[in-house]
Formats: sequence, C-alpha cells, structure tokens
Amino acid sequence: MMQKRLWLMGLGIALALQPAAAQTKKKPTPKPKTVVAAKPAATGAKLVETVTRKPGDLTIPYSKYVLPNGLTVVVTEDHSDPLVHVDVTYHVGSAREQIGKSGFAHFFEHMMFQGSDHVGDQQHFKIVTAAGGTLNGSTNQDRTNYYETVPNNQVETAMWLEADRMGFLLDAVNQKKFEIQRSTVKNERGQNYDNRPYGLAGEYVAKTLYPYGHPYSWLTIGYLKDLDASNVNDLKNFFLRWYGPNNATLTVGGDVKTADVIKYAEKYFGPIKRGPAVQNQHLPEPVLSADRYVSYEDNVRFPLVELVFPTVPQNTPDDVALEALAEIIGQGNNSLLYKNLVKTQKAVQAVAYSNTSELAGQFVVQALPFPGKGLDSTEVRLRQSLTEFEKTGVSDAALQRFKASREAQVVNSLASVQGKVSQLSAYQTYTGNPNYLAVELQRLRALTKADVQRVYDKYLKGKHAVILSVVPKGKPEMVAQKDNYTVDPSGYQAPKDQYAGLTYVKAQDTFDRSKQPKSSGNPVVKVPALYEATFANGLKVVGTRNTEIPAVTMLLTIRGGHRLEQADPGKAGVAALTAALLNEGTTKYTGEQLSAALDQLGSTVRVNAGNDNTTVYVQSLTKNLPATLALMQDVLLHPRFDAADFDRLKKQTLEGIANQVTLPVAIADNTYGRLLYGPASIMSVPAIGTTASVTSITLDDVKAFYAANYAPNVSSLVVVGDVAEADVLPKLDFLKTWAKKNVVIPPTVAAIPQPDKTRVYFVDKDGAAQSEIRVGYLTTLPYDATGDYYKAYLTNYVLGGAFNSRINLNLRENKGYTYGAQSYFQSTRNPGPFTAQAGVRADATAASVKEFMSEISGYRAGITDDELAFLQSSVGQSDALKYETGGQKAAFLARLVEYDLKPDYVTQQATILKNLTRADVQAAAQKDLPESMYIVVVGDKKQLPAVQALGYEVVELDTDGKPVPAAAPAPAAAAMPAPAPAEPIGKVKRKTKDADGKTTKEKMRPSDTK
Repeated sequence: MMQKRLWLMGLGIALALQPAAAQTKKKPTPKPKTVVAAKPAATGAKLVETVTRKPGDLTIPYSKYVLPNGLTVVVTEDHSDPLVHVDVTYHVGSAREQIGKSGFAHFFEHMMFQGSDHVGDQQHFKIVTAAGGTLNGSTNQDRTNYYETVPNNQVETAMWLEADRMGFLLDAVNQKKFEIQRSTVKNERGQNYDNRPYGLAGEYVAKTLYPYGHPYSWLTIGYLKDLDASNVNDLKNFFLRWYGPNNATLTVGGDVKTADVIKYAEKYFGPIKRGPAVQNQHLPEPVLSADRYVSYEDNVRFPLVELVFPTVPQNTPDDVALEALAEIIGQGNNSLLYKNLVKTQKAVQAVAYSNTSELAGQFVVQALPFPGKGLDSTEVRLRQSLTEFEKTGVSDAALQRFKASREAQVVNSLASVQGKVSQLSAYQTYTGNPNYLAVELQRLRALTKADVQRVYDKYLKGKHAVILSVVPKGKPEMVAQKDNYTVDPSGYQAPKDQYAGLTYVKAQDTFDRSKQPKSSGNPVVKVPALYEATFANGLKVVGTRNTEIPAVTMLLTIRGGHRLEQADPGKAGVAALTAALLNEGTTKYTGEQLSAALDQLGSTVRVNAGNDNTTVYVQSLTKNLPATLALMQDVLLHPRFDAADFDRLKKQTLEGIANQVTLPVAIADNTYGRLLYGPASIMSVPAIGTTASVTSITLDDVKAFYAANYAPNVSSLVVVGDVAEADVLPKLDFLKTWAKKNVVIPPTVAAIPQPDKTRVYFVDKDGAAQSEIRVGYLTTLPYDATGDYYKAYLTNYVLGGAFNSRINLNLRENKGYTYGAQSYFQSTRNPGPFTAQAGVRADATAASVKEFMSEISGYRAGITDDELAFLQSSVGQSDALKYETGGQKAAFLARLVEYDLKPDYVTQQATILKNLTRADVQAAAQKDLPESMYIVVVGDKKQLPAVQALGYEVVELDTDGKPVPAAAPAPAAAAMPAPAPAEPIGKVKRKTKDADGKTTKEKMRPSDTK
C-alpha cells in the first residue's frame, strides 16, 4: 500500500530481528556466470481457474493461467474502450534487501528502463509513447511493477517489451549505465526526501519502530552510503535472484481476447528460464516496551507530531477494522481529531490512518499545530482524543458511513482497466487469489462495532508508540519530548547469503525476437453519444450514459473564478474562500452533518475555484443519486455562511500563503505569474490571494461574491454514468429554480507588455539543493480546438510535450540535471503562456538555463522526418486512452460546452495532424517561440555568479517580486565548471497539457516508493 505522507492545503506539505553486530569487511561481489540454454523451454500455459461476474456483483471477471516456467498470467476482458493495460509485478521490493544493500529494488527499477538485448537504450519509452500509450512502474517495500496502457492494437508490442527485459536484460547492463542510474537515484533521494518538507519523517519512524536489520527499518529509496558501496555485479545478482518468471505475475486487461494474450505470453515469456525459488516472508510484529521519542529539524513552517503504533500486516482479518477506526478517530469532519484540533483552531491539520504492508502495519495519528505552538500540548490533545474514543466508542451511524464510503471507493476503483488490472495483480501477488476482492467485501459487510472497539483495545489502548517531532530549524525546544531512543545494532546476525552461485541463463527462441511485433491500424475511438438540454434560466446540460460501473459523475462549471476578482484586486482570494465555505455546510446542515450525510451515501459533493471557473464535482453510486442531488441542491443554492467556519478557513488560508515562501516551486510560479501578466491583471496574483488581500476579506464580501456571480446562465452541467437521460433530467428540476443573474466576466487586460529582451529574474532561496526554472512569455493565443492553439500544441510536442521531447532528453536523459523538464502552451478563453520549466540540481542551474534557451532557439530551425512521424503516431493513437473513465468523459463534455465545440472536433484534429508537415511545425515555432522571454530562477544565491556569466541581464527579486537593492560588485565569476556527470534524475509527477489544453499529471519515469 502507499506510504502516506503529508500534504498541506494543496502545498506539498526485514530478515533477522536481533540488533546488529559490528560489520565485517565485505568480500568482493562475484560476477554472475552467463550460460546459454541448450534447448528451448516448454511454453504451454495451464488454465488454473476462470471467474465470471454475476449481475450486481463487484467481481472482476478473469482467467488465470500458469506457464511451465512459473509465470502466472491473469487476463480480464473489458471491451468498453479500445485500450489495453499490461502489468508485470515482481514479488520483490525493499523488504528483500539487507543491511548495507538498501535501495537495490528501487535502483533496479531504473535499470529496467535502460534497454535490453532487443530493445535499445531509451527505446522502451519511445516505442510506447509513439504508439499513443503511457507507461510507468513503481517500487514499494513488497513488490515492483512495470506497466503500460496502450491502444488495443499494441498489446503484443507491450508484452514483447516486458518479456525482453525479463529475459534479456543483463548483457545490456554495463558500468556506464550503472553509474548513470546510481547518480539518478542519489539525486532523486535528494529532491524527494532530503530536501522536501517532512521528507525524512518516514525514515525516522521506520528506523525507530523496527529492529535493526528488519527489512522495513529503511525506506525503499535506500541510503546514499549503500548506493555508493554497491557495484554492477551486486545489481546483476539482485536481478538473477528475484526477477525470475516464477516470482512474477503478468496481468493483461482491456479490449483483448484471452486466447490471444495467452498465445503472446507463451511466445514471448514462455522460453524464459525459471529463477531460484522464492518463499514468502513472515515476521513477528515489532513490540515496544516503552514510548520512543525521536525528532529532527526541517525547513518547515508548521511543526509536526506523529504517534505511530505497530499493528498487523495487510490482508489480515483486523485490517478493515483498523481502517474503520482510523476514519472515526481522524478522517473527515465528524472525526475526533477534526472536532478537537482543527475545528477549535488548535491545528491546521490533524489526521489518523492505518497503513498496512505485507509484513507489518502502522496506525498513525498526526497533527500540525499552528506556528509557534509547542508539540508537547499537541501530543496531549492527540492522546486525549484517543481517550475520548474509549468513552464514546463506535456509533451505528459512524460504522455505516465507513461501510458506505468504502463500497463507493471499491466501485470507483474499477472505473478504468488499469484499476481492474492493478487490483487483480496485487491480490495475486500478495494472496495468490486474484478474486480476493470477494474476501475484502465479505469482511467489510460483516464488520461490527465490536470489531472496531476490539482492534482499538488490542493495538492502541495502553500501548506504546513511536512519537516523532518535526520542528522548524533552530527550534529544538518545540519537540513533544526529548529524544530517548537510539538504534542499537549490537547482536544483529546477518541472514544467510542468497546470491552465491547465480547464473544468467538466456532463453533460446524458435523465432526472431529482435523484430518488433507489427500492429494493425489505429483503433476506432467512439466519442460518447450525447444528449443535451437548456433550461429556461440558461443552464446548459449535456450528458452521456455509461453502464460500465453503477456510478454517476457530474461536473457543474460556473464561469468566472479568480478572474472575477479583476473588478476588485484588493479582495483577491475571495473566489477561493467562497468555494471553500460552500463545502462547510448549508442552511439545513452544519459542516459535520453535511459530511456525515455524504459519507452515509458514499458520495462526494465538492466545490472548488480556479482561475477561470468554479466547479461543483459530484460523485455518487447510481442507487444513491436522488439523495446525493438533494445534498448538491443544498450546497449550491442554500449555503450556510457560518462566521466561525469563515474565520477558521480564513486563518488557514493566511497560513497557507505564509507557507509559500518555504517552497521554491510556489516562489517560482508566483514570480513568473507577476512577470507574465503585469500589475494591472488579477492573474498576476495567486488565486489563493495575498496576505493583504485575504486579511481584508469579510464574510459579507464572500456573501456578496456568491450572490453576484453564482448563476445558471454562466454555467453548464455534464452528467456521465449509469443513468438514462429520461431518468436524470427530472431529478435536475431544482436547478430550474436557480435565479438568472447579470454576471460580468472581466475581459482580458489588453496590451500586456512583452519582454523587450530576454532577462533572468533571480530569487534567492538560501540553502536550496534544487533550483526552479521557468522560461516563457504570455502568448496571444486563446484556446481553440482546431486553429492556431491546437497547432501550437502539436508544434511543442517534440520540443517539450512528450517524454522523448528534445528538452527532456537533453536536460534529463543526456545531462542528468533534472527529474523532468517540459514545455507547454496553456490557454483558456483568454490567452495563456508558453512555459518551459524544470526543477534542477543546484550545481546545474546556469547550465540548465543555457540548455533551455539553446533548445528553444534551435527548435525554430525545424524538426526531422523522424520527429514528425513520432509526433503523428503518438498523438494520433493516444485518443484511445482519452475517454475511458467517468471523469475523463465528464471533462470532455465540459470542454464541448465551455468552448462551444461539436463532438466531431476530434475528427478535425485528426485531419490536421495527418496533414501536418515539417514546414508547418517550423512556421509555428518561428511565430510562437519568440527570441525574447522571461527567465525565472529560484535557487541558492551561490549559483548567481554562474547565471550572470551566461550574458543575460540579471535582476534580483525578493519573494514578493520586489527588486533586491544592489550590493557591492561581486568578484568576477570563474569559468563555470561542468556539473558532475549524471543522467536521468529519476521520477517525478509532472503536469502536461493535452491537445485540448487539459492539465494532466504524468509520471516522468517509473515512480518509486509508492
């Protein structure tokens, strides 16, 4: 399961159990021998079972096979969309590592993308992307998986790719690739752990909770010293020990025929030799004889205290009861922690959760008090909340809310083929039963109040915990209690070596594996069939029926959002505060009552404000749609506007604004926005507002904003799901009573000055190990689906829109400066910016700026025939992945209404793409990539001399965008040294823009430590 970590208001806020003895001198790691198989292996698959779905069941239908080499193959057919998801899960994670060898499982995940005998370096990415697909992978404590979602004509290619790295990897692994990826992982740890607020919290808990040598006593990312001590033979032996087909599950789902999948599995995976036997691990849960207090200082605004109690592994009978307990204690507006800490403004956030993995589990209770508050009193309040549970226990209503919300989560998790495949794969890997969902549902339905009370008594009441304090730098006195625990390695005995005598036995084939499988023509993508209606008050309704799961998704879009504040910039942030306050209750319900009513249904009604729109997102099981719509009616038309709720949200907003100065990403985005739009535009101000503007907002301002701007005639509603037009439209009659208003949407501020030349705007972030870079300008291109904006999107795809783009291959794959670099155009009804951006290693700051500008400048000369073919193939086939889930369909319909598009605009886009020429791309690049741009750099001032040496005019700004007074001339900068050699810096989630301007999150590389 995912390791849960902290986010604040949208800002990124295992073999022997005895302690260890002294380390002995390490022997050189033997090089594995390579042996050529004498004859091809048997490949025929054996059917183990077939599970079908009965009407009304939540079962995922599948067929399970096993090949002679031990590979388990699970296939689930789903012909609702022309796409396929392929997943290969290896039952190995960081829990198979040992002291001194941490991080290998994750390290190896990187190596699996570096080419194999029949797939060249970086070609795995290029082949899948060119096919219109997406790919990723992840490593956690217990497993590593690799997966692709591709159009249905590419399933054989995806299986060929996965089989090649399973059976033909090691000869492609060399010292150079090893060093590159070692650097990658080390930099990844730096960015995602060492230099991220609260990033080391999990590491402190792990080494304190588990005995020295326990495989959960370190994080999946591992330790730098272990990576430094490793060599290429260590890595090869890790592969040979754990990456055999008998330790893997291949799961394929989507628009496929089971017989075809088994044929491909036998062909490509069947000849691969079985690896060493792998036994499941079983370890006793850790037992604490006393509370263990640990702490560290971090670059944070809000201190954190966390109580961690040891529990039990996942997929055990107590697992679901612990999750119910966590919800009652610390999740949602009806939890004890919300009532006692958040509602009373004692903490900006307080939560509880149960986090279970294959070998052990943790029950976590945590809180972030407001700045200046010591953690000792916060710990007391957390413990008082636990004591309160002992007195109040579990109510019937609380238990029912948990069951309903969990059932809805299960249903919604099956909305995509990837969701179905991921469930089957995980169940097979951990339990050997792909149909384990039936067991989970039975346990959920049988759960009683006594079960929840029992697990509290067993795992929390009177039990000891790890108590972690994370405090701002220079504030050690704020810890809950002084540290009283240190790791004791004495007495540890290393486990028996499992890596001696391993050999690499290559498969022998009866076909030419070097030939990539051929695919048929592009799949036929069916745009959803639509129905439309317009109410007398101007509200437009568009819908489509989708019976794949018994659920409905709705999206109400109200034009305006942050841009409405142009009329009164002194109240910037009022749109966001208004939306937030609508979630806090209605005239009929308090916030707690509203939350309880929604949870009782397993439904969601959530209001959010963005730059251009305010949206109301509704999610409901079909059977609960009438009751959910009644709650939506109350939220939208009868807000409570409680003064106490307003005061609390305003205080949290001000704290969030203050917290931005600790985050280089926020500083860079805010600085860039001020430069793009200029002081006359509200878009130069963050949507959350400023300290001054939010301080000035009153409850009356919120009421007035709502009264003036929430109106049906500037709104549209899309409906997607298992409900017919004739059934749903009468249920929307309440929206016909919504009063029409004269809403004035301010026009775009005209004549925003463009940069007269390229300048660098540098903001100092003392001690930053990473620098944030933004390069770009404000275009004159509003969104259009088939005109210049769409052509600009296509033009940028090769420059910075795809993983294999020039910018990303240069800065990430060739130079190793960044986790991921990208560029994009981002417009709505109003023209938006062209932006190129990345977070880069500090020592590569100036070099990265130079490479960004070089790539943008060089792109004006045009692209190659190969790049044009890649662009047309990748974008042309990606439509198969665009309309699968209810959320995707709802976004598509909302775009049709917002921009007055016809559904066949996708056909027009396909024609434009097909007819695109290199000359078209060059002309668009020369027009839309001007020579003069803004460059924003947020980083440690030590990097400033090297940036100045690039030759651009450099303007120093503070975090508020004000010029920094000039200091005495600095000594002449020495010649800038080349950054240390490195290659891909790993994996991050990045934002990308699709052809319709929609922002999506795409992981740049197989994600680690999920």
